[in-house]
Amino acid sequence: MALTQDQKKRFRKLAHHLKPVVMVAENGLSEGVMAELERALEDHELIKIRINVLDRDEKVAIIEEICKQTRAEKAQVIGKMAVIYRPAKTQNPKLSNLLRFQ
Repeated sequence: MALTQDQKKRFRKLAHHLKPVVMVAENGLSEGVMAELERALEDHELIKIRINVLDRDEKVAIIEEICKQTRAEKAQVIGKMAVIYRPAKTQNPKLSNLLRFQ
């Protein structure tokens, strides 16, 4: 389910004003962090994540692991922020960032 350039552009535009919903620190991806990511992706579809890790290679590995475990697609990475997308099974118009900000 690779994202097209048009989709990435649209998602970047929508995510610009979003606040990070999940923060990953030096402890990495715990069960609690993964559960929160799953919940946020199911509710919002498009989310922003903050990765507070100093090592650039470790940050890239964490983002890739998040995408792999959650079956999400990376739309953008800038500095310590990452924007990821996964379509919800059923969209909630009150929670979905795609529907709320169209």
